[in-house]
Amino acid sequence: MRTDGRKNDEMRNIKITRDFISTAEGSVLIELGGTRVICTASIEDRVPPFLRDQNRGWITAEYSMIPRATQSRTSRESSIGRVGGRTHEIQRIIGRSLRSVVDLNLTGQRTFWVDCDVIQADGGTRTAAITGAFICLADAMGYALKNGIIEKNPIRDYLAAISVGIVNNEVLLDLCYEEDSSAEVDMNIVMTGSGDVVEIQGTAESKPFSTEKLNDLIALAGKGISELISKQKEMLENIFSAPAR
Repeated sequence: MRTDGRKNDEMRNIKITRDFISTAEGSVLIELGGTRVICTASIEDRVPPFLRDQNRGWITAEYSMIPRATQSRTSRESSIGRVGGRTHEIQRIIGRSLRSVVDLNLTGQRTFWVDCDVIQADGGTRTAAITGAFICLADAMGYALKNGIIEKNPIRDYLAAISVGIVNNEVLLDLCYEEDSSAEVDMNIVMTGSGDVVEIQGTAESKPFSTEKLNDLIALAGKGISELISKQKEMLENIFSAPAR
């Protein structure tokens, strides 16, 4: 039994609140146990210079953590004048993940900005951000369809992410901070609704682990992601009968 009473293959409680920010084209508050992330999606009628005159769009992400999202205060990156390496890494994985399931040839020359702000961190902030980001992006696409900004749903598949790891030689799903901070292996996995892998970030903290354990971790992540995508489908069925595959 884990520190919070869960079984090894059990997710934390999940709560997703849509339309959390009324001024955004899409927004959610996603809560995964003690981790809480606000995700918003905005539509901008321009693209980065490298896409100019190509008649295709772009999806990019920004990620931040408020100062008291953690047990002790962390300075805002804006106040120290630079974005840290961890933030850059997380922003890139969110953007890459979202682009992997969207046909950018169908969005026209516009950028979909997704902003993920962690208001409370208890492990798995980047994976919660990806899962919530997909929902608010889908809502923004629904807004664009309804208002004639785009003509066809460009989303090809659902998308979610979860953390897994090895703690005390046990393979665990959805690590909280206490587990994450003491894990022998820490891994973040992003997958589509079809079960395809988008990205795997995994590290052995003390000693190498076997490919058998790796397969166990991927299978366990697939179970958790399947649960998350089931919730996404329930929430998004009124926008799209099903995302285009």
